[in-house]
Order: sequence, then C-alpha cells, then structure tokens
Amino acid sequence: MVTWIVVGVVVVAFVVLGLAVRPVLARLPRLRRAALALQGRQAEALALQSAAEELQQRAEALQERVLVAQQRTELIKAKRGN
Repeated sequence: MVTWIVVGVVVVAFVVLGLAVRPVLARLPRLRRAALALQGRQAEALALQSAAEELQQRAEALQERVLVAQQRTELIKAKRGN
C-alpha cells in the first residue's frame, strides 16, 4: 500500500514537472531566434563602435589640420599687414 502511494506521488510529481516544462520547451525556438537576433545586433554594434572610433580619429586629425591652416592664415594676414 505504501509503495503505491510513493509511486503515485512520484508519478504526479513527474506530471507536474512535465506540465511546468512544456511551455518553456514550446518557447525555445522563439528564444533561440531572439538570441540569434541579439547576437547579430551585438555584431552590428561592435562594427558601429569601431567605425565611430575611426571617425573620431579622422575628426581629430582634421581638427589639427584646421588649426594649422588657421595659424598659416594668421601668419599670412600678419605679413600683409606689415
């Protein structure tokens, strides 16, 4: 008698576990697609980050060239003014 009660409790526990796991297993394909989409977006973000860093370096170099051009312009104006 006790054996049947234990077997019944174990069977009920497995049924409850199966019912609890079923929705999660049903969502796995959507979760996988979402994970792949997030990985793709992460790769895009990394590419954009490196492009932004390159653009920042180019902007800094251009800023230095602008300063040199301004200094040259000031020198030319100073020479013409004398």
